Amino acid sequence: MWRSRFLRGTGCLLQGAGCIPCKPSHLPPLRYLSFYQPCLHPVLQRSCRAPTCYSSENCLRPAFAFYFFRKFRKDAKSIIDFPAQHLTVTDIKQYLRSKDIPFHDGYSCLHAPSIFMEPAPEGSGKENYSLFINKTTGQFLCKETLVEGSWEDLQDCIEVMLNEGQTSIGPNVLLGFPESLEEQEEREMEMKEVQRIWSSSMPFSDLLDEEVQLIKTMFQIGKLTNATLKRFGVRFFKPTKSLVFPWFSGRDSCLRGVKLLSAAMKGDRRVVYTEATIPKISNYHNLFGLPLIGRKDSEVVLTGREVDSMAVSQATGLPSLALPRGVSCLPPILLPYLEQFKKVTLWLGGDMRSWEASKIFSRKLGLKRSSLIRPGDFQPCPSEALAQGRNLARIVKASIPAAHKSIVSFKQLREDVYGELVNVEQVAGIHWSRFPELNRILKGHRKGELTVFTGPTGSGKTTFISEFALDLCIQGVNTLWGSFEINNVRLAKIMLTQFAKQRLEENLDQYDMWADKFEDLPLYFMTFHGQQNIKNVLDTMQHAVYLYDISHVIIDNLQFMMGQENLSVDKFAVQDHIIGAFRKFATNSCCHVTLIIHPRKEEDDKELQTASIFGTAKASQEADNVLILQEKKLVTCPGRRSLQVAKNRFDGDVGIFPLEFNKASLTFSAPVKGKQKLRMVKVDKNNSTEEIEETELKEKSEKALKPAKAKTAKTVKRSATLKDTTDGEGNNQ
Repeated sequence: MWRSRFLRGTGCLLQGAGCIPCKPSHLPPLRYLSFYQPCLHPVLQRSCRAPTCYSSENCLRPAFAFYFFRKFRKDAKSIIDFPAQHLTVTDIKQYLRSKDIPFHDGYSCLHAPSIFMEPAPEGSGKENYSLFINKTTGQFLCKETLVEGSWEDLQDCIEVMLNEGQTSIGPNVLLGFPESLEEQEEREMEMKEVQRIWSSSMPFSDLLDEEVQLIKTMFQIGKLTNATLKRFGVRFFKPTKSLVFPWFSGRDSCLRGVKLLSAAMKGDRRVVYTEATIPKISNYHNLFGLPLIGRKDSEVVLTGREVDSMAVSQATGLPSLALPRGVSCLPPILLPYLEQFKKVTLWLGGDMRSWEASKIFSRKLGLKRSSLIRPGDFQPCPSEALAQGRNLARIVKASIPAAHKSIVSFKQLREDVYGELVNVEQVAGIHWSRFPELNRILKGHRKGELTVFTGPTGSGKTTFISEFALDLCIQGVNTLWGSFEINNVRLAKIMLTQFAKQRLEENLDQYDMWADKFEDLPLYFMTFHGQQNIKNVLDTMQHAVYLYDISHVIIDNLQFMMGQENLSVDKFAVQDHIIGAFRKFATNSCCHVTLIIHPRKEEDDKELQTASIFGTAKASQEADNVLILQEKKLVTCPGRRSLQVAKNRFDGDVGIFPLEFNKASLTFSAPVKGKQKLRMVKVDKNNSTEEIEETELKEKSEKALKPAKAKTAKTVKRSATLKDTTDGEGNNQ
């Protein structure tokens, strides 16, 4: 803890607040508070690398190269740790009262006078409540000076200020301590690249009319006027044929970054849009359109894309903002900028994924002030609605409140039911790309469900479930791994090998390339290892869902959380309590939880069943899906492993399909050869066992008959050939 050393050195620091002090060599590296590097609860170990060059592979022309910081790039190890004592809003309020700091409640933050600015004169009535403290995490942000940090950082600053008898503390004191020279050089490089791209891009007013029409057609923004593009500061970057969306922030509205939107035509004549942000996406906290918001505006429309925000603003005249990461995440650091609005309407897109994200984001913003726009044929995304000539103001006015009562009638559920009937594929969830047979049975991966996964000891449960989760993570599913059985380094090595589909030990020259791509994934790890308390694990999961909008949590495995409970309590009762807690978390947090449970010991020649799961029947009852990794231990030929879907609450389909393990890449995949790759079974509650056995006997009989038929055909053919030969010899004689 650096608080004591920090307090001892504050005298000279406060006296020289006007200049940047030198960093003493004997002090440990101090956390600094700045807009570039937020200090959050997760312990993120940084690994700095030189920025990669944007090439033609990213759908941009190689004639003009610029530094590209990859989307979702994080630290080499994104590890989530949770403090020993959970911070509550009551703790924050009690501390502020003890220090005589005034505050008042907001929707998601506490508002207090900024300690980083000189207070207004008494009696002036100009008290500036520009310091925002998050009620959930304690993270703070001063909107005037852009100083931000964790709750511990704010406590340190308050203690320094009060011990020195000051009324404020200069933000430059803490800003003068960069973490490393590499980070400082990287940040300077980013800003040079931002300025170079911005100065090289052209406003639409400087382009020819033919060029403007071609650009608008390419990006499908034909209905946006040049005046709207100018008002939002949008430009065009000719070398890469990209739209440039600026990020202005601070009191001086200085340029802090840019986002480039590029369009590329694929072979099937399909247009694909790609985004690149500078600085990297983890530090890109741009609410596009924020400089146009007035202090007295009390209503805002949040969209998932910049073009949608401009469409809403042009068609309705309402304040509109675009989230920097779209529907994937709403960073808590942006919440202070939304505190002034009494009504927030979320119109994130026109598909079911946008609808689910709207409901999740409304919890962060406050259900009472949030309204949602349900996607549908007559309510697409804002840019499409503008292109179709629809009345956007009427759509916004028809938004529904996010808060709901405990008892509803079918009238309130009618539109939800219709939406699920219309969007069958989207409601089914995200499909696996590596396990197509799993899509045919489970139909997809859905939020808010609990999946129980089991298999024999040593059969490869962790290896399979890591590829199972990696497949979804590659498609943008924010994933949190809780591995209590193996450490994070070994787990990351397994997943990286599966990601590269090759043994990197034999191709070390490709390690940096694959590691850079692996960092792009929205993947996080808990620091827990060994036996853990269920309360600490659930607190960490809730913390990750709030900060990173995690939508898939893997727990490996249940037995490692049972050792920390009271030994005098029945172990089966403890297991039921833990399973019930995970079931409640999945439902309330709208997050999919995959729970690995060891089975009870069975004989090697017997297949596992739902009843083989260790403990009582509560695990299979609470689970929405039950997956069993079957292994024939007495068989050494290919096909010894198979995946059985024993329960599927979504539509009832169950089945089993073979898996083939590739030891070089540590991956499982269904065999390509063979027509009988998948067995679908409709299970009935009364005679499910008889139907499965009947289906298996039928398949075995068909397999037994096929060789016989083939043999008969060959015999007939051979007989005919011999007959022809005999006849020919007779004729010759």
